[in-house]
Amino acid sequence: MGDGEGTLSIALLSGTDDKLNAAALLAVGAAALGRRVDILLQYWALDAFRAGHLTKDHGLAPEAAPDGAAALRRLQAEGRGQHWSAVLAQAKEIGEVSVHACSLSMDAFGLARADLDPIVDDVEGVAAFLLDADGQLVFI
Repeated sequence: MGDGEGTLSIALLSGTDDKLNAAALLAVGAAALGRRVDILLQYWALDAFRAGHLTKDHGLAPEAAPDGAAALRRLQAEGRGQHWSAVLAQAKEIGEVSVHACSLSMDAFGLARADLDPIVDDVEGVAAFLLDADGQLVFI
């Protein structure tokens, strides 16, 4: 384990770009601080990690509303911030960050490991994910 205070475990259910971005920012921040990060992709988050889907437009959560969408477009136009998939890739480069596909969600969508983007490290169940969680658990 790094210098941080245990693992940051992120159970990622949402597949909208704003929430995927939030998870990626948490992961890169924790990795930069030396914390191990484990991300479990469930349901709609898993769908965003299908091969060829990372950079698709996944929309925004309903609470973003038009003002939130405009704010994000402004940030992008100003060149501030990167796509969430690039931030997550950076997190994996600087620290111990693992991305796990939930086995139940894989079954629900009829997916095989080969259907996922290579940024996903493996497939595991919720019990295995929780057994490795020795720090904070964040649900997005």
